[in-house]
Amino acid sequence: MEKLIDEKRQGTALKRQSEQGNQRKLYIESYGCQMNFSDSEIVASILSEQGFNTTENMQEADLVLVNTCSIRDKAEQTVRKRLEKFNAVKKSNPKMKVGVLGCMAERLKSKLLEEEKIVDMVVGPDAYKDLPNLLQEIDEGRSAVNVILSKDETYGDVAPVRLNSNGVTAFVSITRGCDNMCTFCVVPFTRGRERSRDPHSIIAEVKGLWEKGFREVTLLGQNVDSYLWYGGGLKKDFKTASAMQRATAVNFAKLLELTALAQPKMRIRFSTSNPQDMTMDVIETMARFPNICNYIHLPVQSGSNRILKAMNRLHTREEYFALVDNIRQLIPDCAISQDMITGFPTETEQDHQDTLTLMEYVKYDYGFMFAYSERPGTMAARKLEDDVPEATKKRRLQEIIALQRRHSLYRTQQHLGSTAEVLIEGPSKKSGAHWMGRNTQNTVVVFPKEHYQVGEFVNVKITDCTSATLLGTALGHSDNN
Repeated sequence: MEKLIDEKRQGTALKRQSEQGNQRKLYIESYGCQMNFSDSEIVASILSEQGFNTTENMQEADLVLVNTCSIRDKAEQTVRKRLEKFNAVKKSNPKMKVGVLGCMAERLKSKLLEEEKIVDMVVGPDAYKDLPNLLQEIDEGRSAVNVILSKDETYGDVAPVRLNSNGVTAFVSITRGCDNMCTFCVVPFTRGRERSRDPHSIIAEVKGLWEKGFREVTLLGQNVDSYLWYGGGLKKDFKTASAMQRATAVNFAKLLELTALAQPKMRIRFSTSNPQDMTMDVIETMARFPNICNYIHLPVQSGSNRILKAMNRLHTREEYFALVDNIRQLIPDCAISQDMITGFPTETEQDHQDTLTLMEYVKYDYGFMFAYSERPGTMAARKLEDDVPEATKKRRLQEIIALQRRHSLYRTQQHLGSTAEVLIEGPSKKSGAHWMGRNTQNTVVVFPKEHYQVGEFVNVKITDCTSATLLGTALGHSDNN
């Protein structure tokens, strides 16, 4: 009965929106992880069916949406400042409605909508298909909210609208949610349990992107190595699946293989990996297929076993080293990047030194480094005192950043004199006479434009570098075109 009522409501909303035609304007901003940017493309697709065209001009928008991140307090403060800006514009444009999407919506639903009353609509990451009904609510003068977490929604049946696309690279979502329950992280509470998308829909989306001219995809999830498709359902339910389902299940290594074989000239990346879940068959598959890029984002968070245990990371420093060694053995030129948190509760100077020595061992190509930010509702916030002084956090963070810069320069210098295959993504930010692209290791490469075009693969001789960028001269098109 509830389903019939919901379908009737949605049908009414669809009819109402379609009668208006695509005359309404949607302005959308995204913050945080790559998954949020991918989700915004799903939202734009759903709303395009409701009569909305996207606009880059906030002043003319009928609907302003901000897709939010709750991973750190700074991210939430950034969003709050943007909401203040939106509401200032709203005073001169009374027809404008403002909505919050994503993880912050899930975490602060009542505060944003009922207490502070700064938005008209709050929509969690699993509720985007309910947008037609929610739009009807706010069009009729009522506030609207849906933040219910789903056990099976993957949006696999929605063809994303590629926002701000360069026409060359794209995200393809393969999993949603996370089961790992790291004590510092809000993701399991804001995005729910892990569930995987049908591999056939993933391959079909990649094929469609190739036909539209895209030449690189990133398979995306909070934890891609946990990908597991056996016909649907949560990963934890796999043990109750039938013998046939288990025998024909597709794990992440198999999905990588299927994607690589389906589009042998399409570059394939993936993010994010979790050290405890990355298996040898994933590394072996990477080594076997030349179109799978030699790059792994491998968050570690700390180099201290004591802190890793407090974080509930479920891997040790030594196990992480062993994984890195296996990667280097099978893919010697594989680039590795990190996420690092400094100043986690109870972190000592020895714990900090353990992090620095881990970095010395790996020598990451680049990284994302942050001071610990307590997130309400997490195990760390409930059980651990945020006892590391802010000055100490900042000093340790600067030491980590300085070391990473040295390692980044060391890694780019290894490319001097070599030839890299570069996929051209667009003009260089610093020079209109140069192209910018990336090599298989995900390092930015800049070289003179000459006669080359966006979307082409070009062999570039590397002649100079900074800690973040390779500079070179084009030698000609690669065989991958």
